[in-house]
Amino acid sequence: MNIDENGLRDAAVAAVRKLDALGMNRGSTGNVSLRLREGMLITPTGMGADDLRAQDMVWLGWNGALEGAWQPSSEWHFHHAIYLARPDLQAIVHTHSVHAAALACLRRGLPAFHYMVAVAGGHDVPCVPYHLFGTEALSQAVAAAMQHRDACLMANHGLVAAGSSIARAMKVAQEIESLCEVYLKALAVGDPAVLTREQMDDVIDKFKHYGKVAARGS
Repeated sequence: MNIDENGLRDAAVAAVRKLDALGMNRGSTGNVSLRLREGMLITPTGMGADDLRAQDMVWLGWNGALEGAWQPSSEWHFHHAIYLARPDLQAIVHTHSVHAAALACLRRGLPAFHYMVAVAGGHDVPCVPYHLFGTEALSQAVAAAMQHRDACLMANHGLVAAGSSIARAMKVAQEIESLCEVYLKALAVGDPAVLTREQMDDVIDKFKHYGKVAARGS
């Protein structure tokens, strides 16, 4: 096992424990994966955050090869499908966080009611139709939704978020969970105003340069 793989395993365990501490997952719900070699590291099935160790992470190759003492998460199918559809993504986080799951149970996605919806890379966060967990049908639906987004909801299930690093995927997951909470509270009062496509385009363009300040004298 090389240093980079050790680091990825440690990062995955840290992410799983943080999601549990934040209440975004409980027990063995949800899963985390990172792209590695010609495949991915993914959390094992049925193992909770308190028990998970770096060596418990399972490597699953694109060709079906398996390395590790445990079976991969039952949700490995949609992780696999997303990575193949999006070569730019390096990490995926799946949660059963309360507010995202609640909105998913309403079978509603997040419209552009708040400019931060653009953190997922587009004008909205879609909700894919219900399919049984661990099935090819669900993986294809999620991969299609994530083709141009970094997050989606799964009907009657939960949230999927991804990014160019595990830190980025975690940021997206936490932001979308927070937005789901705000949206649900707004819906309890009335129909939130929705930003126009042009307004969201401006936000998305600004996000491309956000935090990238040119060095002095350049």
